[in-house]
Amino acid sequence: MPSGKTLMSKKVIRLLLLLVGIAAAVIGYRQVPGQRIAPAADPVVPVDMQAAQRRDLPIWLEAIGTVQPLSTVNVKVRVDGQLQQVPFVEGQTVKAGDLLAVIDPRPYEALLAQAVAAKAKDEAQLESTRVELDRAEQLAAAMAGSKQTADTFRAQFAALKATVQADAAAVDSARLQLSFTRVTAPISGRTGQRLAYAGSIVHASDANGIVTVTQMNPISIVFALPQDNLMDISHQSKSQSLQVVAMTRDGAREIAKGTLVFTDNQVSAATGQVQFKANFDNSEGSLWPGQLVAVRVLLRTQANVVTVPATAVQQGQNGSFVYVVRSDHSVEARNVDAGPVVDGLQWIRKGISEGEMAVTQGQYRIAPGVKVSQIPATGRP
Repeated sequence: MPSGKTLMSKKVIRLLLLLVGIAAAVIGYRQVPGQRIAPAADPVVPVDMQAAQRRDLPIWLEAIGTVQPLSTVNVKVRVDGQLQQVPFVEGQTVKAGDLLAVIDPRPYEALLAQAVAAKAKDEAQLESTRVELDRAEQLAAAMAGSKQTADTFRAQFAALKATVQADAAAVDSARLQLSFTRVTAPISGRTGQRLAYAGSIVHASDANGIVTVTQMNPISIVFALPQDNLMDISHQSKSQSLQVVAMTRDGAREIAKGTLVFTDNQVSAATGQVQFKANFDNSEGSLWPGQLVAVRVLLRTQANVVTVPATAVQQGQNGSFVYVVRSDHSVEARNVDAGPVVDGLQWIRKGISEGEMAVTQGQYRIAPGVKVSQIPATGRP
């Protein structure tokens, strides 16, 4: 068993070896005479950057709208009877005046004939009374007849004349009722589902009609915009009709172009928005009643403004700012007055001049004073 002196000797030896190693490392690391150690170079951060450009920028207002027809009519019968024909096809495009249904006309033809006969009878009596009145007036004038007789015939003639006028009205009414046996389209549009079939008995008092006809062209879209846009829209509408574009709900494809035709007369207290309506040509049938679409209203075109990609604008404690690349490739955080974003472009009212380079990607890797370089085209996402 080793003694205490032996253990102590081993520890001393180990300590001496450690000190020798440290000394050798220090000697080996000493600087060569005349040689200077270069300071570490500042890192250059690769970012994506684009130059600010001047262009004409269309200012659009965006919303979600609902397609609505200008007119929808539930076609009902106006006389009672049995349906003889229902010649239209469901989903058919019809024009105003096209035949939709035929009700058995025979009862109404008989009523018309009866009214015509009654009128003819009363007209004959009227003519006979007129002759009697002329004769009585001539006799009374020659003092050969009673004046009272002439007065009596005059009253009968007036009464029969009124009767004939009533008969004429009855004939017109019977003819009108007969015309109602042919049910025609009141407007041009597209028919819906058939609600009555040939052979069924229909009544003018029926709640359901024969079919619903919906006007498809032109067609309208109703949408709402915040009340903050109302003054701009009203001002621009005084000089021109504002263009409205209907898009698919994801905004990827244009469907149709129209014009703004209506602004509601009040702001919704619940939502703070105003209802608008635009009319569209729908000759191709691309818009459908009840369809939800994205709506873009062209408020105006701002001429010759400075723009940068919208991704260049960042938000800080003092508002919007952009990392601008100086001539020495270092960046500065510059506060800007940012306008609307249109199709990925940000209108910069103040803060950046045309041609200055703005960092559009990689802002999270840089800070003011850091030097940057352009990401190669192959390295961009």
